[in-house]
Amino acid sequence: MNLGLLFLESISTGITTTGEITWIATHLSDFSRTELSKAIQLGRLIDSGQVRIGSRIYKRKLLENLI
Repeated sequence: MNLGLLFLESISTGITTTGEITWIATHLSDFSRTELSKAIQLGRLIDSGQVRIGSRIYKRKLLENLI
């Protein structure tokens, strides 16, 4: 997994998953300073309600059906 891509997908969909949050938490010690700032920013977006914890399956299925 890549934190930058995870951050962008979370911003674009407004959703992050519990698995992604778990992955971030277990890999914090491996992140660069830039990645740490993105992880903190994502946490703040979750705290403010701009990004929600849930599932992106429905949105992905919807997009696949449109293509």
